[in-house]
Amino acid sequence: MHNMNSFPPAGIAVVIGASGGLGSALFRPLARSSRFGQVVGLSRSAGSIDLTNEQSIATAAAAIKAIDMPLRLVLVATGLLHDDQLQPEKSWRHLDADRLARSFAVNATGPALIAKHFLPLLPREGKAVFAAISAKVGSIGDNHLGGWYGYRAAKAALNQLIHTAAIELQRTRPDAFCVTLHPGTVATPLSAPFTASGHDPVTAEFAAARLLGVIDNLRAADNGRMLDHTGQPLPW
Repeated sequence: MHNMNSFPPAGIAVVIGASGGLGSALFRPLARSSRFGQVVGLSRSAGSIDLTNEQSIATAAAAIKAIDMPLRLVLVATGLLHDDQLQPEKSWRHLDADRLARSFAVNATGPALIAKHFLPLLPREGKAVFAAISAKVGSIGDNHLGGWYGYRAAKAALNQLIHTAAIELQRTRPDAFCVTLHPGTVATPLSAPFTASGHDPVTAEFAAARLLGVIDNLRAADNGRMLDHTGQPLPW
């Protein structure tokens, strides 16, 4: 993996969604890295955070604040595309208010609330990064196929929320970044039923290594952008 030497040493890195396929693949190399003084993994399954419960987010942020090291990296590696009750909509005929609300709660509102409670913890000097996993299908400009209404719209909302936070963050923390990242098609349970479209999935470990490379090489112009796994900006 990248050595993450662009970060000041001995800070804290936090991976939210650390029990998921991509989240765990991001957590492991960070935990092995000597760059960070402490690497914390948070997840719903571990009972440490729930994106649909703001109090749990506030409690997690308070625990990080209590650690006597600066918070340098927050990775939000969460997402909901499908489960037993939720499937991507192929047509407007499948739109359902409750399912749309659930997709927004996990894919947009939850990460925004994480930003609300974790961005104030970032130091005012030196590189710090808040990065949330987005998706290319959240690009309005790149949408040529239609379908997947709720997931597309929620990820588009996430991109706008993080872009807006990046503008505010720059006013007090000029060395910090807020970005969303498209990892590509990753071989995880989230994408498993939807990989027959010609996009060969990569392993979570490979995807994580690419994303950490993008984070390590962020430039000032990247702040507020949605970037793909090569570091190139994607259209809104």
